[in-house]
Formats: sequence, structure tokens, C-alpha cells
Amino acid sequence: MIGYDHPFADGNGRTARALFYWSMARSGYWLMEFLSISQFLRSAPRQYVQAYLHTETDRNDTTYFVLHQLDIIRRSIATLHEYLGRKIEEQKEAESLLIKAGQLRAQLNHRQLALLTHALKHPGEVYRVAKHQAVHNVVYQTARADLLGLEELGLLVKLKQGNAFVFYAADNLAERFEHLHQG
Repeated sequence: MIGYDHPFADGNGRTARALFYWSMARSGYWLMEFLSISQFLRSAPRQYVQAYLHTETDRNDTTYFVLHQLDIIRRSIATLHEYLGRKIEEQKEAESLLIKAGQLRAQLNHRQLALLTHALKHPGEVYRVAKHQAVHNVVYQTARADLLGLEELGLLVKLKQGNAFVFYAADNLAERFEHLHQG
């Protein structure tokens, strides 16, 4: 009804979605907490508007709108599953890297292995202490020590950028890692 009555000059859709999320969470649909439907609504605004129009022109039969929203939720769940699948694969790769690490286990922690796994997939990526700190929820000094440790092993390259240092994966990172593993 918020969408139909349009009581606010702006934010009616966001307000309706917030109430919808709240209602679903309150009713025990915990998965809704992890779904985002807004991206799908923005990608196809015409279908969203048509769902409202069909409802208005058919004596306020909300079936059109409910079916549209259920399709959006289904697509959002599928996207969440794809995301979780990618994260599971990344975790498996990190575990595989840990197994390969052999003698390096004493030198590398799980945060460093996660960073190396990411660096192998994303050549040219920039790594900063603050970002590493936030991603792994550690103090600044721990994050800094992780990156400097990888630099000492020749796996990262440190460059000065402004007042801070940034780190990049070394050239031929996979080969360097294998060389350290064998050495």
C-alpha cells in the first residue's frame, strides 16, 4: 500500500522494501536477511511498474505484484547461491594452497594464504594494510606484519604511494611460491 498510496515525495519503494524485509525476518524467513532485491528491481524497472499497474487496473488484485516479487526473490536466492559457490571454491583453493605450502606453514598464516590466493586470481591488484586489516578484522600492526612478511619472502612488492605503502603481487607469483615451497 505504500507503493500504491505514495505517501512520501521520495523513498516509497525503499520504505516498502524495508517493511517487507522486516516482516519476512519477523516471520522466521531468516534467509531474507542475506538477500538484496533492489539490484533486480533497478535492472528491470518497467516490470516493477507494470506489476503495480496491473494491480491497480484489476480491482487491486495484488496477485500480479506478489508474483513479480516472488520472481525477484527467486532470482536473488539464485544469486546468493552463486556467490556462496564462488566463496566455497575460493576457500578450497586457499586450503589447497595451505596443503601445498608444506614447510611454509610455519611462515604463512591463513590471512597471508588468503591474500596470495586472491593475488593469484587478480594480477595487478593493489593491497593496502588498512584493507587487509578490515578484511581479516585484525589490528593494524598484524595486518602490516602479514604484508611485510610476504614482501620479505619475495611474494609481494612494496611501493611508496603518497604517505603510505602499497603492495602488489610479485611477477610470476605462482612460480615464486612453488620455488619457496621446494626450497
